[in-house]
Amino acid sequence: MKNMENVSKSQKIPTSLLIFIIGVFMAALDNGIISAALTTINQSFQVSATEGAWGITLYTLGMAVSTPIVGKLADRYGRKKLFLIEILIFGLGSLLVALSPSFAFFLTARLIQSFGGGGIFIIASSHVLSTMPKDRQGSLLGILGAMNGIASVLGPNIGSFLLDWTGSWHWLFLINVPIALLLLIFGLFVIPETKGNVLSKTDFWGIVFLSTAILSIMFAITNLGSDDLLGSFLSLKVLGLLVLGILLFIILILIERSNPKRNVDSILPFSLLRQKAYLLTLLMGFLSGTLIAAVIFVPSFVQAILGVSAANSGYWMTPLALAAGVGASMGGIFVDKQGPVKTLVYASIITVIGFGWLAYFADTKPLFIAASIVAGIGFGFLIGAPLSVLASNAAGEEKGSALGTLSVARQIGLTIAPTIYATLIQNGFGQLKTIIPENLQKNGISPQDIPASEWEKFTSNAGNANDLASQIDKIPVPQIQSALENSLHQAAELAYQHVFLTASIMAFLILPLAFLLWRNLRKKNA
Repeated sequence: MKNMENVSKSQKIPTSLLIFIIGVFMAALDNGIISAALTTINQSFQVSATEGAWGITLYTLGMAVSTPIVGKLADRYGRKKLFLIEILIFGLGSLLVALSPSFAFFLTARLIQSFGGGGIFIIASSHVLSTMPKDRQGSLLGILGAMNGIASVLGPNIGSFLLDWTGSWHWLFLINVPIALLLLIFGLFVIPETKGNVLSKTDFWGIVFLSTAILSIMFAITNLGSDDLLGSFLSLKVLGLLVLGILLFIILILIERSNPKRNVDSILPFSLLRQKAYLLTLLMGFLSGTLIAAVIFVPSFVQAILGVSAANSGYWMTPLALAAGVGASMGGIFVDKQGPVKTLVYASIITVIGFGWLAYFADTKPLFIAASIVAGIGFGFLIGAPLSVLASNAAGEEKGSALGTLSVARQIGLTIAPTIYATLIQNGFGQLKTIIPENLQKNGISPQDIPASEWEKFTSNAGNANDLASQIDKIPVPQIQSALENSLHQAAELAYQHVFLTASIMAFLILPLAFLLWRNLRKKNA
């Protein structure tokens, strides 16, 4: 009889994990799938591109706020229960988005959808860490990380495919509804319930201050402007919100510090924040977010450097996305066999090589594909199992809180890095004012022969490679056209070289952090 129970239990585990994997993929997909249809949605509601961007911003903000809270609630009330609630909210939000009669309704529905999607990956990771043997946790977390990474990167491509196939942006969200229903039905009967050991009282004040602190910091980051990074940082809507977020976080820490005396179950346990190993893990989580953000610029890179059309540029993310999935799975296996710290070292080295290759030696399509595969494997190693395992080891029974806060740290990196990268791209194209005269003179043309109005029109548009290329095509003089084409290509190489070099530096910074972490853990275990 006992053997029969063990067989039955072993049969349930793969099925429950499959449900979590599908849920993680679905939630991560909607973080990027909307970008493919953003122009169509904006036209549908007759709103500007700036207003339409709130469809992405609100989803990001909602996920950042809900993730640590849902992680904690799952520890307290049960991971199966919270997973099913999250799927229900996500499915309902998806339906409301698809049926939105107005833009205000659409934004509200996107926020509801984000509250459902925010905790799915965290609950799935907590489930693995709570139910699976230690020697299998890394590989299973690697699978979840692979699904999360692949879905995030391929989201725009899948969105474009569905939009072309159906002709309507509504199907990008309606497709979630039957999937959510199936996950609810199977999850109800298949997923075993697990909980963490918690104190009797819920930390309501902690939830309030954590939510508002994250919201203030994330709003500040989204208000950063790439046109004038320093100027926008010093503005009230950035620096003011950052200061407010920090003050709220300090109050949160004071609340969390006093919670154990009051028998309150902290949303962010103070004991976690006192652990150097956990703080180092959060910092590496932030750096991993900056690496994911660098991937966003691959389509514009292949347009500017490799001459790929805008319509096909998104498909060139596929090698990197698939490699990231392979890397996440391999990283999980390495965690099981050699531990999370060594895996971080391998991840850092491979990622440095991959993004360095993209920065300096990816000027042909075969070289780009090879570099993409190396970079994808490297950051796949990183976003999969090692950081989750380290956070879990530091957390004890507070796995949901630890993983949720790690996710927020990664999300902050993912949110702030695109603005920095966009600034680097603008600065690179800003070198056109120096590069163009040099190339004109090489072609035997004096820069003074270019009318001032035409010169201003060209150099003021720096950063938009497509518009610049179309302007060059209209120039009737072949020598000038050739000089400008060479100038544009040189500026583009410089711009994206800075982006991928910065990503490579971010990956390199993980090495000293991993060393500090190794020393800390060694001292702790001595």
